[in-house]
Amino acid sequence: MTDVAQFHNLAHIFISFIGAILLLAIYSNIRKRFRQILEEDESQKRVDSGLLYLSLAMFVWVGSGIWAYVAKHFNFSDEISYQIGVNLLSIVNNLFLLMALFYFYYAPKFIYNNIKNVKIIIGIIIAVATTTLLMAAVFGEDNVRFGIKWNAVPDLILSGFLCFLLLISFYKTFLHRGLKLVAMISVVIMVLIFVSQLPEVFLEMNNTFPTLLIKIIAKTSLISLFLVLATSWVIQLANTPRPNEMRIKFLDWSLIQLSIPSKNINNAEVDFRSKTTQYKNLLKFAIRRANGSGDLQSILVSSGGEIKNQTYLTRIIENINEILQLANEEQLERRDLFTFLGEGKYRLRMIPENITIDEGLLHEFVQSAENSDYSSICN
Repeated sequence: MTDVAQFHNLAHIFISFIGAILLLAIYSNIRKRFRQILEEDESQKRVDSGLLYLSLAMFVWVGSGIWAYVAKHFNFSDEISYQIGVNLLSIVNNLFLLMALFYFYYAPKFIYNNIKNVKIIIGIIIAVATTTLLMAAVFGEDNVRFGIKWNAVPDLILSGFLCFLLLISFYKTFLHRGLKLVAMISVVIMVLIFVSQLPEVFLEMNNTFPTLLIKIIAKTSLISLFLVLATSWVIQLANTPRPNEMRIKFLDWSLIQLSIPSKNINNAEVDFRSKTTQYKNLLKFAIRRANGSGDLQSILVSSGGEIKNQTYLTRIIENINEILQLANEEQLERRDLFTFLGEGKYRLRMIPENITIDEGLLHEFVQSAENSDYSSICN
């Protein structure tokens, strides 16, 4: 083993280990400080574990670094047993990254909080890993042709797909949290992460100084990105209103009274005026949250749901911000008022006791509602 390769492996191990411990410590602290917000949806029994899975992915990097160091030290890095170990560690790493994406609010919609699609992708990961292992076992050393390790190609394609998903998720997350420079840097980092995996397929690039340098820079930068993500999550949680502090009163058609003290909104009257669609949608959420139980507290927001598009939720928030003329740091976000329960379902975050609806208004709405569920909910 060359000194450069030895330095790379040891640096990889200790940097990944320190990063994993730091991220795990931050996650543990967040769980203690923001337990009420993280566990507010008791019916789903779901806790945001994105940072936990990212830290576990880094622990897998520690394992892969140790495995590579041992293989080089005992001279079996060219044997099939080493390649099987690499593939197994890659499977576990991809699974942890995928499970982390499940909790990313700005991840592609087919992954975020969608357990059905996540299970499908996990199945694909296992299938690709099995194919890779079979190719390595069947072809052995014959799988290398023209300087390309063909049994590693499926795993590279899968890793490229996950890098693409992470790139989109990181970019959107940091962009929406006001960190535009970090969002652009995250794109560069994810490209480097993918490039750093090319030597596993194109063997002529393996163990050269530039390749090892790119690998250590990419991994270190990605760990730093994880830590910035954790910090921005703390800031977001600190600015998220508690469900029990928010109050809403429906006074008349198009008129509500809203109180969110942490956003400096105290008994503010919001008149939607001609924006009746947004008002009715908000009223629907309030009726379900205040009077419904179980699944009846939520509304399906999709092309086949009661509300056809998520844009309608965003417009409710935009209208409130515009009418109240809130400062940038005090403006409401969609997730301040609505909780995403998964599978396209959303629910108002306020506790039922803090929702008041004028009886005449409620009776009039129920009588004219197209959905008969509201009659049974209010009875």
